[in-house]
Amino acid sequence: MTFKDYEYKRIDIDAFKKDTDKYVDILENAPSYEAFKDAYYEFIEIGKHVFSMMTLSSIRNSINMHDEFYDEEKKFWDLNGPLVEEQLNRVTKTVLDSKYRPELEKDVPKPFFLLADNALKSFSPEIISDLQEENQLVSQYYEVVAKAQIEFDGKTCTLAELGTYRDSSDEEVRKDAYKATWDYYQANEETIDNLYDKLVKLRDSIAKKLGFNNFVEQGYVRMNRLDYNENDVDNYRKQVLKDVVPVTEKLYKDQMARIGVDKLDVYNANFEFTSGNPKPIGTKDEMVEKASVMYKELSPETNEFWQFMVKNDLLDLEAKPGKRAGGYCTYIPDYKAPFIFSNFNGTKGDVDVLTHEAGHAFQVFESRWIKEPSLAFPTFESCEIHSMSMEFFAWPWMESFFGQDTDKYYYTHLSGSIKFIPYGVLVDHFQHDVYNNVDWTPAQRKARWRELEKQYLPHKDYEAIPFLEQGTWWFSQLHIFAMPFYYIDYTLAQVCAFQFWLRLQKQDPQAFKDYYEICKIGGTKTFLDIVKTANLQSPFEDGALSEVMEQLNEYLDKSPVKNLK
Repeated sequence: MTFKDYEYKRIDIDAFKKDTDKYVDILENAPSYEAFKDAYYEFIEIGKHVFSMMTLSSIRNSINMHDEFYDEEKKFWDLNGPLVEEQLNRVTKTVLDSKYRPELEKDVPKPFFLLADNALKSFSPEIISDLQEENQLVSQYYEVVAKAQIEFDGKTCTLAELGTYRDSSDEEVRKDAYKATWDYYQANEETIDNLYDKLVKLRDSIAKKLGFNNFVEQGYVRMNRLDYNENDVDNYRKQVLKDVVPVTEKLYKDQMARIGVDKLDVYNANFEFTSGNPKPIGTKDEMVEKASVMYKELSPETNEFWQFMVKNDLLDLEAKPGKRAGGYCTYIPDYKAPFIFSNFNGTKGDVDVLTHEAGHAFQVFESRWIKEPSLAFPTFESCEIHSMSMEFFAWPWMESFFGQDTDKYYYTHLSGSIKFIPYGVLVDHFQHDVYNNVDWTPAQRKARWRELEKQYLPHKDYEAIPFLEQGTWWFSQLHIFAMPFYYIDYTLAQVCAFQFWLRLQKQDPQAFKDYYEICKIGGTKTFLDIVKTANLQSPFEDGALSEVMEQLNEYLDKSPVKNLK
């Protein structure tokens, strides 16, 4: 059965409430632990179906935001998602309060209980209308981005489709494409400012209704930071400033020398070679076929996974009008099926999707044995280890995707991954400051963003686009609007992925075995335990960054394309 045949049917909220009433009563009055456990797993199957319908609706809406049916379903879930959460939390509370909990703790991994506690801390019937409003505001942001229809090069382009031009080897084309992109955001500046202002104040209000001092505290609970805290993150930021930013500044100087400029205008920031950035070879279908060869040769497990994805048409990859921005992997429990969504635009990022999002999908595919839905994926920073590491495990096959540009790809992929870390930390730092200062005006938020940019990304030069000098780059970072505090996770995982890359360079035969092991365990362990299981060093440990950066810098200095024009 392919994805188009997956049946969607709006759930009956009242019927789901009755099911919840029934199972709460059974759980509270179960005559034995076995009866209690059987009833709980029966309810889990009901919950999985509800989540499957929500996920199918969301995927189909993101594929075509002009589809009137799924637009209405999106509105339905924006309103009813919090009501579903309320019912799930009733069962969760019943389980946690049960006299059978000590026996359940012997059968179910510890993170289940940590996540359940967080779910209860982050929810109350009192905030249902607030969560509904939050969903609606996030949907409005997605609509602003998705509705872009920008006339460029004789075509009508989405923001994703403009990415091809922003990556052009022609400087004037790049410059015009960047200007067109940010002209669109500037035209919608007031709308975006107002949406974010409402989101910040609403989230702060939600947090305080739940008993938190502010949304920063609640954000850590929402994000399920199970074994690290604000102090750990603050120390990590300091290490990034000390050990990573000097390396990135050196990389930017090397880049300026290669492309022959004395300052890095914004439209040149991602332009690495005057001969052009590495571009993938082939159509979307040809790249999917190349990925099939790659995953077949990588391991029997990745081959089985990728054949499942292709056979069941679980990939929607190309950019098109009305399609939501970005890329993601999700999971449909009813069909035990991962799904990969992206916006191919002819840049090297297309190949990154076939490895990054496939890393997520492979992990959840291997974790289908886990009964508890909350443990199918691990927490976000752990999820990103799977995706970013898969990018590196795919390196031996990159010649089929890039041909003569392969060395360029290796260089830009690795150097770009290093450059990303300060940006990812900046996004996180900005959100801490915003939610600690909820009364800031939009102008104050922008000013703070620009101040932080000058710390983490001192090379930034916005002379060509004054709108960005005001501190508006974050307008394009959807995580800030839709998934607050979800971003430093990428950087923590990147440090772990770098360690896998180093092991691969040393031809460590245990590297893929460790990677496969952490894919199989899903969310049954916490972040730091997953890092330990993979035989990696925690990014929070003092010195972890300096050692990795030294070795990465040495590799890049020896690259045959370091000084290539």
